[in-house]
Amino acid sequence: MTFKIMADSACDLPLSFYKENNVVLFPLKVYLAGEEYEDLKTIAPETVYAAIRNGQIPKTSQVSPTVFKEAFTALAENSEKGVYIAFSSELSGTYQTAVMIYEQVKEDYPHLDLTIIDSKCASLGHGLVVQEAVKQRNLGKSLEEATSVIKASCAHMEHLFTVEDLDYLAQGGRVSKASAFIGGLLQIKPLLHVEDGKLVPLEKIRGKKKLLRRMLDLMEERGAAISAQTVAISHADDETTALELKSLIMEKYQPKEVYISAIGAAIGSHTGAGTIALFFLNQTGE
Repeated sequence: MTFKIMADSACDLPLSFYKENNVVLFPLKVYLAGEEYEDLKTIAPETVYAAIRNGQIPKTSQVSPTVFKEAFTALAENSEKGVYIAFSSELSGTYQTAVMIYEQVKEDYPHLDLTIIDSKCASLGHGLVVQEAVKQRNLGKSLEEATSVIKASCAHMEHLFTVEDLDYLAQGGRVSKASAFIGGLLQIKPLLHVEDGKLVPLEKIRGKKKLLRRMLDLMEERGAAISAQTVAISHADDETTALELKSLIMEKYQPKEVYISAIGAAIGSHTGAGTIALFFLNQTGE
């Protein structure tokens, strides 16, 4: 193995992925009803969605500095190389904390060979990048070679998503309150994307079918060689719509794979139930 891969739970890959692919998991924290949980490890997304539907407001926090320190120290003590692909710095303080802990560990272990990448991605956009890192490692690429590919994937990852209610994102400061609006009664759906790691509202669309068609249109406008890509869809307790979107994509583009996974408890705490997100590489991707 040429290098170790580390990723946090905000990439919304299942726990089995970390175990099967020897990826170090850094769980974000979720706080619900006075209890602290580790995303992916000790709380299921369904628990969060049920709580939100019952009027509770879960909170989240970044990866514990102690977790970073233990992992980075172990890397140095074992004289291994590593790459940590972090959740967007615009959505969490996790990346900044990791850099701070890296500097501390580097003082004690000057030979620490770790690359920390701010993915500027979220959910399965982040997850696709982590999968690409595993692929590069399995191909026997060096850390330097893999880092170049990983950074390109981050830079060219498109995120298109809709939420049931923008108020959840506004409450957590993930979008501005001015951008949030109530469209439920009119069946108006917000369509958002990610610009430089930030969540940005794009359009307001009436009705689910029109929304899914618009996502496909934007995929055509922005996507590069979609038939050669692995496309990803993440959902917050709405597998039916995720499968519907997959079917539309398969019919139109025949991509190599459409990978579907549930949005985890940490990100789901901010999006609420009913979120559907689509990820693919854009026009300028490699």
